[in-house]
Amino acid sequence: MQTKLTLRLDDRLVKQAKEYAKKSGKSVSQLVAECFSLLNARPPSKSELTPSVRSLKGALKKSKVGVQDYQKYLSLSTRLRNC
Repeated sequence: MQTKLTLRLDDRLVKQAKEYAKKSGKSVSQLVAECFSLLNARPPSKSELTPSVRSLKGALKKSKVGVQDYQKYLSLSTRLRNC
């Protein structure tokens, strides 16, 4: 069963959402549903690395970028990509 939901959002955000939806071939409703479905998703444990992260393991050993900086970047990147 589907239920209609009314959201009040900033005009600029709605415009951005519509542009993103068009580029991704989805409706804004589909994007919102996907984001909402992530709310109950179980976060992966530290031992459950994705293939992308596993392939990068050890890449920062000689880097001036700290591990915490990299973890913040991955966390933000993942959240932005999923919504």
